[in-house]
Amino acid sequence: MKWFFRSISVVFHPISMPLFGVLLFYRICPIFYSTEIKNATYISIAILTIIVPLLIAIILKKFRFLADYEISNARERILPLFINLLITATILLKLLPKIDAAELYYFFLGILGSTLACLIMAIFKVKASIHMTGISGLMMFIIGLGIHYAIDITLLLALLIIAAGFVASSRLYLKAHSNTELIIGIITGILPQLLTFQYWL
Repeated sequence: MKWFFRSISVVFHPISMPLFGVLLFYRICPIFYSTEIKNATYISIAILTIIVPLLIAIILKKFRFLADYEISNARERILPLFINLLITATILLKLLPKIDAAELYYFFLGILGSTLACLIMAIFKVKASIHMTGISGLMMFIIGLGIHYAIDITLLLALLIIAAGFVASSRLYLKAHSNTELIIGIITGILPQLLTFQYWL
């Protein structure tokens, strides 16, 4: 069972959630976007939110800023979260204005808010489940898209809820987080996305 829950943690890792959000946005959105724009967005987001953070994590581990890739220590989260904050800000300022999709802009603004909240908590030695923050934020964004475009997202939402349940179970099974840390993570993911709804719904 351990390999299964580790696989869940890897597949639904927080760094994958922005790309999942972009993929689902283009799948759900009824507005036409050219294949060129979609592919450019996928590649750019994948590089900035997955490849760059992975390379940075390897460098930080090599120079012993991180004890392990799980970043189990709250203090060790500060630098990676700060770097991720800069990456998300770069996406907001440089990439998304060229795409002209308000939904994605506010999705990433919500991600910025969640990252900032996690960073502040890490400074004060509070450890939230960033896995739950990521998937909860994604789920709230999809709910917003369903309301915004008045489309039935019941099946997709059900799948995301099941995925969130597996993620929570995996974090508990692997003893990576407590119940309280999972709840804090869920709130940290949902609230920033919810606060952006007033600007684009």
